[in-house]
Amino acid sequence: MGGIFDRRKSDTGKNTDTPDGGNKKTFAALSGEGRRGNARRTGRGITIVQYSQGRRSRPNEMKHPMKKNQKGIALLIVLWVLAVLMVMVISFSVMTRLYTYDLMSFRDGMEKKYLAEAGISRGTMEIIYRMVNQNQAITLVGREIWKTDGTTYNSDMDDGGYRVRIIDETGKISLNGMTDVSGIVLKNLLVNQGVAAEKADIIVDSILDWKDGDDLHRLSGAEDEYYMSLPDPYKARNTVFETLDELILVRGMTPQILYGRGKIKGIISFLSLMNTAQQINVNVAPQEVLAALPGMNADMVKRIMEIRAVSEIRDVEVIRDIIGDSYPLMSPHVVFAPPGQTTAYTVEATGYMKNGKTGYPITATVAFDGPYQYRYVYYKSPVDLNQ
Repeated sequence: MGGIFDRRKSDTGKNTDTPDGGNKKTFAALSGEGRRGNARRTGRGITIVQYSQGRRSRPNEMKHPMKKNQKGIALLIVLWVLAVLMVMVISFSVMTRLYTYDLMSFRDGMEKKYLAEAGISRGTMEIIYRMVNQNQAITLVGREIWKTDGTTYNSDMDDGGYRVRIIDETGKISLNGMTDVSGIVLKNLLVNQGVAAEKADIIVDSILDWKDGDDLHRLSGAEDEYYMSLPDPYKARNTVFETLDELILVRGMTPQILYGRGKIKGIISFLSLMNTAQQINVNVAPQEVLAALPGMNADMVKRIMEIRAVSEIRDVEVIRDIIGDSYPLMSPHVVFAPPGQTTAYTVEATGYMKNGKTGYPITATVAFDGPYQYRYVYYKSPVDLNQ
């Protein structure tokens, strides 16, 4: 530690010198950074200033306000990064679950579709088996001939199965063969399915107008004048129906009436393009069609179904005993042909999984040109069948 003498102007007025030569300020004021000085005055008017080199502050001992702010910013950045990562992880988890669910739904849908297609093939083979073996006196257990009156047959497998029913087309209402007289059966069917009587009249008359060749409409029917006034106009066909789905174009018809709603079946299940006759085969008609015949009630239908479960009805007197005085009302609309005499059938099959709530339905109309020669004239997948 050394001393430095700073001579200032004394009381006698003499000039003092500084180490920097001529500066009037004390050298202590111009001392280097980090130096400390102690000054004392001597008796002769000389001020002695002693300087010592101070200890420099270490970096970690330097406290700057900006360092605290930087720590706060870093914490916010970390929190934001964590929040972004959490959102990404949650989004990825949700996307994975949705993808897995879609994949499983697609797999189940395909399995049910293939099961339904297997049901269609099984139904077709059962029709062929019926044609070949219907006259056999002895039937092996497990190889019983399937009925063609809409009876449901189930085939269960490990994780699923299919339901099949076969309907002889002669047991349905002929759409193209329908007349003003036989139209009463369709009207009764509509009313039984919950359609108001007035609307049923509109539908039946409009169907007859749609397929006739003139432009004159019936009392409740419709021709081009009505259809051309619609927001999306079109003309009546004025010829026979080509498909059952064409009925949706007819005045008064709705998807609910045609295809069904809830537990109520659509009328499409009871109409036929292959049956060109005006009469219905009592031996294969579904109970909904039997109930639509004039003079029939629920008890009569139940009795006929019980008799058919044992054997076909060939004697008119059997029906007379059941119907009684109402038989003349029904007789113009029915025939008593043995089952299996037709060449066209509708096969309805539904594939399902045992842990599923819904099935995959398919409907197909099969036309036979011989016992082993057939073709699908109508095939729709999926179709809204009653499960």
